Amino acid sequence: MSATDSPTDAPAEQSAPTEGRVRLDRAAKTTVGLLFLAWIVDYIDRLVINLALPHIGTEFGIDRTQQGMVLSAFFLAYAACQIPGGLLADRFGSKRILLWAMLIWSVFTALTGTAWSFAALVVIRVLFGAGQGIFPAAAMKAVAERTGSRERMTASGWISSSNSFGAVVAPLIAGPVIALWGWRMSFYAVAGLGVATFVLVQLLLPPARPTARTEAAGGGGGTRALLATPAMWLYVGMLFGYGMLAWGLNSWVPSYLQTERGLSLESSGLLTALPALFGGLAMIASGWCADRLKGRPAVLVAPSMTVAGVAVLAMTQAEGLVAFETLLCLAFAACTFCFTPIFAVPLRTLSTRLSGAASGMINFGGQSAGILVPMLMGYLADAYSFTVAFAVLALGAALTACLALLAPQTSETLRSRLGPAVRD
Repeated sequence: MSATDSPTDAPAEQSAPTEGRVRLDRAAKTTVGLLFLAWIVDYIDRLVINLALPHIGTEFGIDRTQQGMVLSAFFLAYAACQIPGGLLADRFGSKRILLWAMLIWSVFTALTGTAWSFAALVVIRVLFGAGQGIFPAAAMKAVAERTGSRERMTASGWISSSNSFGAVVAPLIAGPVIALWGWRMSFYAVAGLGVATFVLVQLLLPPARPTARTEAAGGGGGTRALLATPAMWLYVGMLFGYGMLAWGLNSWVPSYLQTERGLSLESSGLLTALPALFGGLAMIASGWCADRLKGRPAVLVAPSMTVAGVAVLAMTQAEGLVAFETLLCLAFAACTFCFTPIFAVPLRTLSTRLSGAASGMINFGGQSAGILVPMLMGYLADAYSFTVAFAVLALGAALTACLALLAPQTSETLRSRLGPAVRD
């Protein structure tokens, strides 16, 4: 594979049939390393509140439904900013938007530790969500500008796996800090990580490939046509189902382990970290598979989501902690395996001038689920039980598996469904 492969070249399906080992050049490796770190910090900042939630609930006197509202407040802004974040990255450049996102979310992470009431906490989390919401599309655009089409999903898989590794690191950092110094100090600590990462990205992120810069300078048309393409909304729907499962588990498993299983904060953090580790490894593998198979969600996504849905349903019936943890690890791994393949066909097909908008559009689906699911699960846990709350997540797995069978399976198929303004 040539290091000069352009992300604006014809789709991989139209490239030479010979594909060796997927290799990244130095600029791509640096980009992957920096964005891997940035997204780990992004995820740590986001997940700290899940560990702190029982303590926040006690201090502010709020029930699980209100705690779910705090979580959903973040996703409301996070989802709303996905598509605008992509448009901003396409308009002003991925690096500039990455830096603004990191600065904004670090400020509001620190301010979360100053919250004095339930209402103040909700407002701060909304603003925090806005800062993080413009980051994902800019990050994916940065990858598209610095990689060729045939290795793009491998690079994206490594970067996306940072979410799971962030979920491993978050409880290991936040758990001891909360136990020793209280929940407020945990937010101050991780805000400092965000500022440090901001400096590294500012100094070290390589420039985009010349072909990507030339294409971006050529115009930004086609965004409206892209948003009006029915086939693209199948990928949005797939990530919505994925988000139901992923955010439902991430948001409520720590509280469930502490309040229902009687575990300490430290123990629940460790048991939350293990499934995330399996998820990270699965996401790396899925990026490689997506490049080798050129997308094909029916092959990669549908079977994996079926396994995830079955594992979640079985998890609700697990009596012992070992059985629960084993099924949780399986559900996490099978679910996160699907993330990169959902993006694979669109990002291998579309030019870099639309990669930000496309990434934001698809990611909007996953984060929209984040608005609904944490609050819904909090209500179901209060009104019925956590068993019912977790069982509902299987609906998301079923939705994603079904849409994976209906979505375009290759770049060639998707291109045939795009309008001229998007294809050209």
